[in-house]
Amino acid sequence: MTDPTDPTQGLSHYRADGAAHMVDVSAKDVTRREATATGVLRTRADVVERIASGDLPKGEAIATARVAGILGAKRTPDLVPLCHPLPISGVEIDVVPAGDGPGTVGITATVRTTGRTGVEMEALTAVTVAGLTLYDMIKAVDKAAVLTDVQVVAKSGGKSGDWTREATASGTDGEGA
Repeated sequence: MTDPTDPTQGLSHYRADGAAHMVDVSAKDVTRREATATGVLRTRADVVERIASGDLPKGEAIATARVAGILGAKRTPDLVPLCHPLPISGVEIDVVPAGDGPGTVGITATVRTTGRTGVEMEALTAVTVAGLTLYDMIKAVDKAAVLTDVQVVAKSGGKSGDWTREATASGTDGEGA
């Protein structure tokens, strides 16, 4: 019998007794899957110029953030307890100074696999780790920088098919990902 007041009802990561578990995906079809996530590092315009020119006390931030994001995608199941280890076939990280205007650095990660479950968590982790790396690289010149707006913007493959976030003024679709 279902209990409409039980918040775990209909969530695949909970057993009937309410305990969290890793979902068994062995019966799902193997398909090509892709997910893209974005985020924004907000800092000062002069810091963005230093990021773009590679003139930071810790060195060249963009290449370092790109490699860190790739490593983050590959290590997602080590960080997020219920994620499946996936054979990632590709990760693209773009770090764009002034991507959303002066004082911002845009971060985009696209992750691909051929498997039984999607790569949304890997794309989110890639953006987050790249953003954290940028913060680490600039904290000597701006401790007040902020990583914001980390979100899945598109996914494809699997039973649910393709999905793209509809942008609103707040940058989210209001439905969650």
